Amino acid sequence: MCPPSSFTRDSTPPITNASPINPPDIVPLSLMCTSAYHLVQKNLPPAIFNHSLRVYLYTQALARSANSPWLSPTRLPLLFAACLFHDMGCATENDGPQRFEVCGADAAAAHLRQFEVNDADIQEVWIAISLHTSPGIAERITPLARLVRLAVLMDFNELGKSPWVTESELSVNNEEGYRRSIEEQFPRLGAEKVLANIVVEQGLRQPTKAPASSWAGIMVRAAKEEPEWEGVNKAF
Repeated sequence: MCPPSSFTRDSTPPITNASPINPPDIVPLSLMCTSAYHLVQKNLPPAIFNHSLRVYLYTQALARSANSPWLSPTRLPLLFAACLFHDMGCATENDGPQRFEVCGADAAAAHLRQFEVNDADIQEVWIAISLHTSPGIAERITPLARLVRLAVLMDFNELGKSPWVTESELSVNNEEGYRRSIEEQFPRLGAEKVLANIVVEQGLRQPTKAPASSWAGIMVRAAKEEPEWEGVNKAF
């Protein structure tokens, strides 16, 4: 698991509709999920935390369209964990020398082990998180990885650009009223810029986190090419 670092996260107070005390009704009823909810909420900026909750809701919609077994009572907590932890590599506590996707996957694995989740299920979650920024691989390697990858694209309005998406998945993406209601419940708060800035800062400080061909590496290169740019990273 990636070791912690001394990097200090921004102390801006949370702006989110997610309660710091009682998890919303969308959280599966299990101690593992409740604990994951509070852990992620404590350690991620509100914009990324809200993004993770939206991703979870979108994975459910995508899973329903495919009649996926990941909606079953035994699999749903693992789906929740994969979504909640998919960007946990952005947390100070998980800011180790490996890619942020791997650090987030390691954090998820460590959390699941505390609740005696079996190794095969931990591996499923680890793969889904570690590959969620790897186009063409995440969509094919496992059904869980596909759900997480497509839900992330959906939240960033990129799903329609994917050559690996099906018509039924696109129909979920096109339900604008549904997406609007989710964003009202869990506001965006500039998630694109917040996430990109953290990933780039990590990569600049620890180059091992941003290999040249990785998502982080491409954004680091864009940031270096236009250091005066203050908007969302152009390679996001």
